[in-house]
Amino acid sequence: MVDKHRQSLDLTHLHPASREVARLPSSERVHRIRADRWIGYPKAVDAVERLEMLFRWPRKQRMPNLLLVGPTNNGKSMIVERFRRQHPPVTEPDRESIPVVCVQMPSEPSVLRFYTALLAALGAPLRPRQRLADVERLALSLLREVGVRMLVIDELHNVLAGRGETRREFLNLLRFLGNELRISLVGVGTREAYLAVRSDDQLENRFEPFVLPVWEVGDETRSLLASFAASFPLHAPSVIDSEDMARYLLARSEGTIGELARLLTAAAVAAVESGEERIDHRTLTMADYVGPSERRRLFERELL
Repeated sequence: MVDKHRQSLDLTHLHPASREVARLPSSERVHRIRADRWIGYPKAVDAVERLEMLFRWPRKQRMPNLLLVGPTNNGKSMIVERFRRQHPPVTEPDRESIPVVCVQMPSEPSVLRFYTALLAALGAPLRPRQRLADVERLALSLLREVGVRMLVIDELHNVLAGRGETRREFLNLLRFLGNELRISLVGVGTREAYLAVRSDDQLENRFEPFVLPVWEVGDETRSLLASFAASFPLHAPSVIDSEDMARYLLARSEGTIGELARLLTAAAVAAVESGEERIDHRTLTMADYVGPSERRRLFERELL
């Protein structure tokens, strides 16, 4: 039950959707703060719109593809998940429709392991020691049966972990899948994924790169910070969109949106638990957060 104090709070600094959450008890607010949140900054919105355009593309022999490239923890998976939720599976009386299928590239790439991962993503029962030809036939049959329109391959940079022949075999598989199913493929990965695709002239021509660079101090970053501030259900305004604060936050998070979200989430939790009710230098200092480089140093120190 909302008490009179929380009911009388001035929450005009928050997004409308966050205002009712801000009236909840502290424990519930902390739970909501720690949940994933979509921040529709321009580059992310543009990426989702590009995916939607490919999804609606009329089927033809040579379909357009996209390569979503960026550093680790810089929002690629969040963009894909946002798009996938806009096109969820639909169970019909006589069949299941899965318009967007997402599969992760195995860490040790091989065509057989990829098809096995694809079958797992489709929820198909797996039999031990199946031949490649049988697994391929089953995977293609199921993809057609569920009406797939887009195949998203995450961690595509893992293809570089394979030796030359294995790498070429998998790149040929990408071409084959696009031609055979007449669907758009979306590769997701780091810069190494782009290098893998660029090693094949035909694939490079088919995959349009969409880059998510690390964040730098500027208007877009300040707008992003303002959006974060308005989304956390805190009782007082968090003024974190100044140039100095942007520089400080990017230095601590090392420029990726995933780390930035992790830092701000920890600071928002500290703001609730301490009663400060805003993100500022005090709650950022109190935040249970260690940056990527420092985490690596601490881990390496433990190994010594």
